[in-house]
This record gives sequence, structure tokens and C-alpha cells, in this order.
Amino acid sequence: MAEAGADAEPTKLIPKKNSTSVIWQYFGFEATDEHQKQVICQTCRGKVATSAGNTTNLHRHLRVHHLNLYEDCMAKKSLETSSSSDTSAKQPTITSSFASLTPYERTSRRHKEITTAVTNYISKDMVSVNTVTKDAFKSLLRTMDKRYVLPSRTYFNRVAIPQLYGECRAKVLNELENMEFYASTTDLWSSRTTEPYMSLTVHFVNANFELRSRCLQTAYFPTDHTGENIATGLKECLANWGLKEEAQTCITTDNATNMVKAMELNQWTRLQCFGHRLHLAIENAVKDDQRIKRATGLCKQLVAVFSHSWKKKAALKQAQEDLNLPQQSMVTECPTRWGSRQKMIERVLGQSKALCQVLSEDRKTRHLVPTWQDTDVLESVNNALGPLQEFTDALSGEDYVSVSYLKPVLHLLRTATLAVTDQDTDLTKEIKSKALHYIEEKYSDPATQELLDIASFLDPRFKTNYISEENVQFMKDRVKMEMEQLALKEQRACVKTHPMPLSTEEEPPSTSTKRKRSLGSFFKAVPASSTMQLEDTIKAELDNYLITPSIDGEQDPLAWWRVHNVNFPWLSRLARKYLCIPATSAPSERLFSASGNIVTCQRASLKPARVDMLVFLAKNL
Repeated sequence: MAEAGADAEPTKLIPKKNSTSVIWQYFGFEATDEHQKQVICQTCRGKVATSAGNTTNLHRHLRVHHLNLYEDCMAKKSLETSSSSDTSAKQPTITSSFASLTPYERTSRRHKEITTAVTNYISKDMVSVNTVTKDAFKSLLRTMDKRYVLPSRTYFNRVAIPQLYGECRAKVLNELENMEFYASTTDLWSSRTTEPYMSLTVHFVNANFELRSRCLQTAYFPTDHTGENIATGLKECLANWGLKEEAQTCITTDNATNMVKAMELNQWTRLQCFGHRLHLAIENAVKDDQRIKRATGLCKQLVAVFSHSWKKKAALKQAQEDLNLPQQSMVTECPTRWGSRQKMIERVLGQSKALCQVLSEDRKTRHLVPTWQDTDVLESVNNALGPLQEFTDALSGEDYVSVSYLKPVLHLLRTATLAVTDQDTDLTKEIKSKALHYIEEKYSDPATQELLDIASFLDPRFKTNYISEENVQFMKDRVKMEMEQLALKEQRACVKTHPMPLSTEEEPPSTSTKRKRSLGSFFKAVPASSTMQLEDTIKAELDNYLITPSIDGEQDPLAWWRVHNVNFPWLSRLARKYLCIPATSAPSERLFSASGNIVTCQRASLKPARVDMLVFLAKNL
């Protein structure tokens, strides 16, 4: 009987009533223990002495006698703790729940910050104000901050954007008030809805020798585009911004007849856009050659084939992979984009093997495979005009000095880039000669040459290196004269601002009797040596500048002037006057690109005043 009792299964223990701790999963009580006073281990059936609710002895028992069970118990306990903390994190307090549902006040700082950010986004990225009504945009803001309530489209149209425009305009006005000299660019443009606009940008070097560009207007210009009307419109724009005409160093425009006449009527110094001139030089060099006309026409047909057929595009991509050529698409010529024809020719030549492979496989396109004569013509054109593209791109920037590069670039075109070599074909020589002759003819104007010479003279990278020997002395005299004019002008301004007080020993002249002025009083008012000292100072400053070593061509001339303006106070002011001139009218062209992104098919009903405001914000923010 004893053996039978030993083999019998142990009686099942009853779990502790209302227990929440994990440790009670390993202990229990006899069924007959109604008050659950004696704790028994479920594994070894050993009795564990413990007081009511105290589990310290239970943990000790598992740790000493059943280590694996103890580790299992600890793991379950840590998991239970982490899950309970997650639950508490997911369940916010009542205060936080009400706070998350209460919208920001319109006058609160947070609401103003988000509204300003949305207004900046609309203005800088040139998106439609209607974006604030889109469900996805509202959902985005709601996800970012549930308490923010997005204002209506009307609010952004009538309040937020005009207010931002007022703030930005005030900032630009403050910059313009502090500038001493400025240059400008202008151009005319018609929108998608054929509404005419005239743009104006200003460029200046501030007191810290930083080049700044600002868009002033994209003004509606419905009158006839005559030279007289353009001249009047530009004068009115300068007056609206409080700009003095005598402070304008130069204005850069294209070569349209009405623009040239307008600048002559206003008696403004004008610089012809180098980009337009170079583009016209290229057009003039190739326009009358039938060989070039046929070869470029063939390129256009090739581009059209691969632009309108996805099958041809896929075949071209496969051919490029087979021939280890770059994965490049064809380039389309655009008459209004400088160098687009050259880029088209260069791309066709670079992908000629892949193009011939794809075209030869289709009976309908085999006739488009370039012949060796066409290839020779395209290569001749590319060799002659390919290097010119880099000059146009480099001189079209707004963030660095460009006008002082014109003289070195013209010298480089004459001596290297467009110079005829023995390796050139007859067609290449002809193109180079025509292009160079056109450029030299257009830049032979004495006033233009003098402007380019003084800009190059004031650039510490070039100085007199690219000025002809017979003009060096004239340029020195010209710079010296302008330095003296600046110095005398400043002296007069100081006298007006701080007049010399009367001596205490002298009595003011009586109104009844007029005293005779002595000869010495003339010399007392204006010291005889002041003018001579000024001339000597200016001459010394100019001589020291010329003997100072030139800086590397890659360095920033404005950074050099920022360091040396103390040593050359008058020359540094002249540098600020002339080095701000842009070499091309690309800044105005970029305004029209921005305008095209604003006046789209979906926004064709925008009023001219709104277009001006949005372009101003997009370019000045």
C-alpha cells in the first residue's frame, strides 16, 4: 500500500486567492486549507513560511532550490513591468487629453510660427494658395500638430501674403538705403496669357563687400514697347524705390533696338549682355552655310524620333548598355536658350554609335543615320563652338563678380578659343573667324571698352594685365580722377553735416555795416595744402595698389577688398561701384522663369499686381 501511495499523483494545489504577483504561479495551498495559511511549493512540495502578502521568502526559495524557475519568474516579471509602462504611456492623462484637443489661439506664438512657415512655403516654392484647401496638406499639418487649425485660403490671399510682402519690401528698402552704388538689369516678357511685363533687378556690393542681388519688380507694362515708354517706365520704377539715377553705375540689357534707345534717352551707361552677344555671334557664324543647316536639321529629326517613341527610347537605352555608353537622353534645341543647339550636336556625336545601331534596325528610320559628311560637319561645328558654352554659363551667375571677367574672356577668345590652328578643318576655321569678328566688332565701342577696362583694373586678379599698353595711363588717370571726385564729395558732405563753428574771439558781422574781407581770410577758410595733400594721398594709394601682387584667378576679389579696404579706402569704394555690374542680363531672365512657374495654366487668372508680389517674394525671401 505504501508503494501504491508513492506512485500516486500528488494532489493539485489551489492558487492563492486574488493574487497579482507572478511569484504565486509557482506556489499554492492544500484544498483543505480554507484560510490559505500554509504556502507549498508546486515543484518540491516543500512548505515555505511567510506572512500574509509577503513574497520575500517565496523568491528566496526559488533562487536557492529552483534557480531555473527563479530566472523564468524574473523574466516574466520584467515583461509585465514593461507592458504596464507601455499601457500607461498610451493612456494620457485627462489634462493632456484636453490640451491636445484645444486649438491654439490665433494670437499665440505657436500658431503664428506655423502660419508664417506655411506662408513662406507658398511664396518661396511658388505653389498655389489653393494648396491650403487640399485634404492631404491639411492632414500633414494635423499630423505634425493636432492643435493647429489652418486658416482659410482667403486669409493667406488677403492677409498673410501681403503682410509677408510688406515685411520683405521693408527689408529690401533698408538694404537699398545703405548702398552707395548699384547696377541693374531689365528685360521685357509676355506671360502665358500674353500679358506684357517689364522686369528690373538691382545689384550692389554692401559695406561688408558682399555681392547682393534683389528683384525690384515684374511690372505690368501694357503700353507700346517703344524706347520712350521703356525709358519712362524705368525712371518711374527707380523713383518708386527711392533710387537715385546718379548712383546707378550701369544697366545690363539685351541688344533690342528699343532697349538701346531707352538707355540713350535716359543717358544711362549701358552694357550689352554677353550671353546675347555670344549667342548672336554663333548664329551669325553658321546661319548661311547649307552644310550646317542640313546636319543640324538631321539632328532635330533624330531628337524628334527618340522624344516621341518610348520603344525607341528603350532601344536606345539597351544599345547604350551594350556599347558601354553613358545613359543619356537626347537634347532638344530651343531657340531662346543659349547654347541649346550646341548641346544637341554634342549629345548626338557622343551617342552616335548607339543612335546608328537603333536607327539601322528599323527600315523606316534608316535614312536618318548620319552620313560621314554629316558627321564631319557636326564635328567641325562642335570643335569650333563647344568651348564657348562654358563662358556663357560662367558669366551668367549672380553670386560672384562677373563683369571684370569680360576683358580676360575677350582676350582668351581672340588668342586661344577662337584662334585658328593647323589642326582645324576649313569649316571650323570659317566658323571661328566669323564668330570672333562679330564679337570684336560689337565690343569695339570706346565707351564699352572703357567700362570693361576700369572693371578689370579694379579686380586684384587682373589689374592692367588685359588693358592695352596705350590705354594703361589713360585708365590710371581715369581712376585717379574718380577717386578725387569721391574724396571731394565726401569732404563737402562733412562740411555740410558739421559746419565750422565761429571763433569765440570773433563777433558775427553786423547787419547794418558790412566789414571788408581780408586776403588772409580766403586762405583761412580753405587751407592751401589740403588739395595738394589729397592728390598726393590718392596718388600714393593708386601706386601702392598697382605694385601689390595680384591674387590667384580662383580667389574672390571682394574677399580681397574686404581685407584691404583699410589700406585702399578710395579704391575700395570704386571697386564696390564697378564690380557689382552683371555681365549678362540673366538675372532678369530668371525672373521670367519664376514668373512662368507662377502664371501656369492652373493659375492663368492671376492679376498683374499679384504676379509682381509673388515673383518679388520668390526671389527675395
